[in-house]
Amino acid sequence: MQVKGYVGRMCSGALVMMLALAGSDIAGAEQNRRLPLDRGEIALSFAPVVKQTAPAVVNVYSRRVVRERRSPFFDDPLFRRFFGDDAFGVERKKVQRSLGSGVIVDPSGIVVTNYHVIKNGTEIKVAFADGREFEADVMLRDKRTDLAVLRLRSRGAKFPYLAFGNSDRLQVGDLVLAIGNPFGVGQTVTSGIISALSRARGGISDYQFFIQTDAAINPGNSGGALISMDGRLAGINTAIYTRSGGSNGIGFAIPVNMVRAVVESAKTGTRVRRPWVGASLQKVTPEIAESLGLKRPVGVLVGSVFPRSPAARAGLRASDVILSVSDHQIRSKQGFNYYLATKKLGERAELKVFRGGRVRTAKIELMAAPEIPKRRSRVLRGNHPFSGAKIANLSPALAEELSMGENAYRGVVVLDVIRGSEAHRLKLKRGDIIEVINDYKMRSVADVVRAVREQTYSWSLTVRRGNKRLSTVINR
Repeated sequence: MQVKGYVGRMCSGALVMMLALAGSDIAGAEQNRRLPLDRGEIALSFAPVVKQTAPAVVNVYSRRVVRERRSPFFDDPLFRRFFGDDAFGVERKKVQRSLGSGVIVDPSGIVVTNYHVIKNGTEIKVAFADGREFEADVMLRDKRTDLAVLRLRSRGAKFPYLAFGNSDRLQVGDLVLAIGNPFGVGQTVTSGIISALSRARGGISDYQFFIQTDAAINPGNSGGALISMDGRLAGINTAIYTRSGGSNGIGFAIPVNMVRAVVESAKTGTRVRRPWVGASLQKVTPEIAESLGLKRPVGVLVGSVFPRSPAARAGLRASDVILSVSDHQIRSKQGFNYYLATKKLGERAELKVFRGGRVRTAKIELMAAPEIPKRRSRVLRGNHPFSGAKIANLSPALAEELSMGENAYRGVVVLDVIRGSEAHRLKLKRGDIIEVINDYKMRSVADVVRAVREQTYSWSLTVRRGNKRLSTVINR
């Protein structure tokens, strides 16, 4: 018992001493906070990097007033079955609102957010965590990358901003912070790691090349900042994979190198001008790799080369496999498009190309897609199936603008369709290519105009939509 009592007194004394030391450590911790420098210091606070970066992350509010027609009997399924959705419609105004986040990337008040946050918004406001609000103008909308660039109406004021990092230097396992306004509760910071790089996630944008993170990203975080531990912007948070509607630890961010390219385009114009290759590309499957003599399925396969394009001038041929772009290994078509899109026009990119069992080097000129021929857009009128369709001559530039495939460089494309017109009833859509009218091949707007002027009671039509050809005969 005496021994136990002695041990007990020793433990009590040691405990008092430990608590005293812990108390002094806690008191000093407030003054000695700093960024974790290695794994052994992860227990330290992220507060310094948050304090440095959070003021540059803002809330973005988008508002749009639309007019819609709605029948008072619209909710009656029997009425809708017999009379349709548009019958006896009553026009009324409806306000559409969107809430997201944004990042200031220039002290003059340039803000980056997601395209889907502001989309068709006509009134956009940006709110700071300190309570200030500013109206904003759209400098550029880019649906293909799901990015938009805004400018604050600030009359020369200077703002806190985030410097661009380099997303090509990020590694799986790096610590990151996500800052945004989830569910509209106010500015929120979450932490995590980079879970994966070059992740493809269909349906978000044309450039499926994302940073994956387990830092919690929720609705309202879209357009917010993914920040590396040096206090620089690593990406723009854009989407989550979820079955519940909330964060499941799988979030996606647009790499900052792509963000930088879009912002630079916004400073010089109203749309993004990207390097054009002029070749169709496809994934290298194990079967293709074996047939070409590759040890494993890597790179992208060149399917066809557009005459006089940068790919043609670089000497690329069908069946070539592009292995890398400027020393960046290529594992998918998305990766190739990403690395090319983050480069500047006027430069040259070095490609490693596998052909005939050997690896060769090719240098490709980075130029914008040309508008050859000129689009010559025109709205068709008259008594024919295409009445109400706005058409144009297809070119590489227009094909890129419409996010069409690499093979869609020639022909006549539908730009728009007037609601209620003959073309609308024919179910023509933006991006459809008019190929044949009454057995005549349509190569230009002039060809279509001549064809629809013919006096005929029967129309034989072929339209290409994506990879499908749709043919029909209309008797009038």
